[in-house]
Amino acid sequence: MAQDNDGNGGSVVVAFFLGTIVGAAAALLWAPVPGGEARRRLSERAREGRERASEAAHKGRDFVDKQRETVTAAIERGKEAYQEARSPKEPV
Repeated sequence: MAQDNDGNGGSVVVAFFLGTIVGAAAALLWAPVPGGEARRRLSERAREGRERASEAAHKGRDFVDKQRETVTAAIERGKEAYQEARSPKEPV
């Protein structure tokens, strides 16, 4: 599976949650309920959506930070191994 590493993972999550919120809002607006009830439901769903999006964004940032640390450590180990391989060996 090809992996997209250009940092757009957060954009996908935000787009997903925005689509969810818009879909919920549309469903509530066309639902046969009084206006006040529809507004209350819409407000509640929007708040829940914001909370979920915020939590997902936080988890996404944590994941990216951990991956960045792992890659940085691997690069450093690779540099060290390269320098060690290039350095002259002392006779035994």
